[in-house]
Amino acid sequence: MSEEPEPQQPSKAENQPEKRSPSPERRFVQRQIVQPLIQWMPLGGSSWLFVSFLLKQEWAQVLLTFPVTVVTAVWAAYSQNFVDRLSEIYAEKGKQDADALNNWLTSLNETINWQLSGFEAKYLKLQAKPCQEYTTEGFNPDKTAIPMLEKVFVPLQLSGHQSPDGLTIWDLILSSRKNPTFRQMVIQAQGGFGKTTLLRHISLIYGQGKHHRYQAPKLIPFLLHLRDWRDELSQSPLPTLPELIKNHFLPKLSPSNPLKVPPAWVENLLVQGKALVMFDGFDELPEGQRQQVSHWISQQMQEYDRTTFIVTSRPAGFKDYVAKRPTAPLFVQKFNSDQQERFIRRWYLCQEQGVRSEKYAQQAKEAAERNAQKLLAQLQDTNRPELRAMAENPLLLNMLATFHRFDPGTELPKRRIELYSGICKLQLEDRPRARGIPVLLPIEKSQRILQSLALTMVKQNRPNLAHSDLIGFLRKHSVLKLEDVEAEAFLKYIVQISELLVERELGYYEFPHLSFQGYFAASDLAQQDHATALGLVRENWDKAWWRETILLYTAQLPPRLMAHTIKEACKLGASAAQLAYDCLREYRNPEKLDPGLEQKIKALTGTVETLRYAQLEEYLKTQQWREADQETYRLMITTVDKEEGRWFSSKDFENFPCEDLRTLDQLWVKYSKGKWGFSVQKKIWQDCGSPMNYNSDWEKFGDRVGWRKEGNWVSYDELTFTLENSLTGEFPRLDLNLEWYVDEGNERAKRDYDKIPLFSRKDL
Repeated sequence: MSEEPEPQQPSKAENQPEKRSPSPERRFVQRQIVQPLIQWMPLGGSSWLFVSFLLKQEWAQVLLTFPVTVVTAVWAAYSQNFVDRLSEIYAEKGKQDADALNNWLTSLNETINWQLSGFEAKYLKLQAKPCQEYTTEGFNPDKTAIPMLEKVFVPLQLSGHQSPDGLTIWDLILSSRKNPTFRQMVIQAQGGFGKTTLLRHISLIYGQGKHHRYQAPKLIPFLLHLRDWRDELSQSPLPTLPELIKNHFLPKLSPSNPLKVPPAWVENLLVQGKALVMFDGFDELPEGQRQQVSHWISQQMQEYDRTTFIVTSRPAGFKDYVAKRPTAPLFVQKFNSDQQERFIRRWYLCQEQGVRSEKYAQQAKEAAERNAQKLLAQLQDTNRPELRAMAENPLLLNMLATFHRFDPGTELPKRRIELYSGICKLQLEDRPRARGIPVLLPIEKSQRILQSLALTMVKQNRPNLAHSDLIGFLRKHSVLKLEDVEAEAFLKYIVQISELLVERELGYYEFPHLSFQGYFAASDLAQQDHATALGLVRENWDKAWWRETILLYTAQLPPRLMAHTIKEACKLGASAAQLAYDCLREYRNPEKLDPGLEQKIKALTGTVETLRYAQLEEYLKTQQWREADQETYRLMITTVDKEEGRWFSSKDFENFPCEDLRTLDQLWVKYSKGKWGFSVQKKIWQDCGSPMNYNSDWEKFGDRVGWRKEGNWVSYDELTFTLENSLTGEFPRLDLNLEWYVDEGNERAKRDYDKIPLFSRKDL
């Protein structure tokens, strides 16, 4: 292992007189006597004799009388930390006092006090405290208890460029100790997939000292929600990471009893790689701030390259990360049926235990099993595919469980828009009624206020509002004026009773989750004149923070207006096609369409599909083969409902839509003059014996299409990318040309082997 770097020395103030250099004698005492003494020497004597001999510089006696009262407190577990702290504090004092001996004694005293104060234990406890409860972004309807996070947390499965599917975050944190790639992780997923909950879980485990259960290295976690520091990260110059943590983050952990942070504690952890820094919610920063913050984050990663960093973001927002990106891009996989079942059983057990004493533990267990089984039966119903799709999202699964517990006899909602509507009814109407609390306003009027508030925030790209701004907005709202309700009273009601606004940061309010903000904003749009709403939607179609609002807006429209909206979006060009495609997939109107309108929507779907392929066709026409291959990958990965940057599984190829596959193949065959395409690759695969397993026939196929050279599977950059010089069947390869993608030997072979189900399909 490499040597630990020396603790960083604080810079000298410009107007401070220069101090004389440490004497050779003082350096000898510190480096040659004190450090070995503290770590290795058998101890005895008393403190007053030690000090007396030290003052007289009777070094032989000092070695014999080092105080047992000091060292026994730090020997067993803290000797290395003791020396580190002594060096840091001594360096700080050395700038202020020319008396070497008194200087050293003061440093020794501060070091001892720091060790005996249990500072790190206090910090870890404070960091873990807000992470103890399982709260889904402030969502906690009535008739449900708030479970402890450790009781219901189900590990998320992650995948990425050097990671097979199904890895946990603890696997990756462990890997970060030996592989520098995993010291810079970015975890991407759409809203509600548990990114923040995952980081809270990490903080809780480290705070409780339970990291050894996961075979994880001992690290000090810092969970920094980026939205909380948008003001600090807009200053000029930007604070360094140690400054942000020490001057802003740590004081907010315990405002009433602030921690006394030892000098250079944060810097020492970062330099030595003993910290785990988690930047949560890059996408929740204002769009105009993301580029600057991305450069700042990358700078901190380079400066403290031994520290492990984790950034989380929605994929659309992460496109604004323009600096050098983290070296390990990771993605949260959808909740599979096993994860869903584990969560539901744990969640229901916590609910039943919450309303019974320990004396009735068995009854709680039996009731939880009955209710969980009823919910699982609905989710597993083969005639309800829309429920299975919603249950793949942890936030929506929690909402489904809540909806079910409130009224187990009610059929679960069929669409996401209906689920949000049902939850809002629970929060605004059923919850206060169940608790005997008078309703401040009828539900439709409360919703009208929240809807206009949400749309205002979406227009301004603001995830939250300061108290003064929010009160100013409410005072002007016509509903509160007509009902003669005070703005402060309404805010208190919505925060404390309905919990549809939450105060995560003192003085700042936001919706429980950005998807709730999107739902309310979309509902406001849907109630406006269609021409007005359509104008707003067209104007903001390509803006990432409007995506959720547009999806949920179109999902509420009657079929005729939905068709008109998508038709207008198609006029915006190829860049608008992906969101139009997603809107069509989100749209599941339960009402039976008349035959004429159904045909129009089918025709419109075909128009959207054609528009999606326009960019690919342009690349193929102009023989930009690398770009065409990457665009083919993008089209295919989004078709199987995965984010850009992820890999295909064998199942993805096996279930890929037939029409889309034929369209892609025909484009490649046409513009390569029959040399490239999936059908061309299938013919070569058949000539090689149609291998269904990794064997010599599959390697022969790799040799034939140019994916193997001289007995080795080649990396993406080693491909030919010219029609004249390439082998038949070389493309599409479906890889990403990103700097962190490297040739990984067997792993490269495995990824190519996953394409076999594509070649075995009969529709090619």
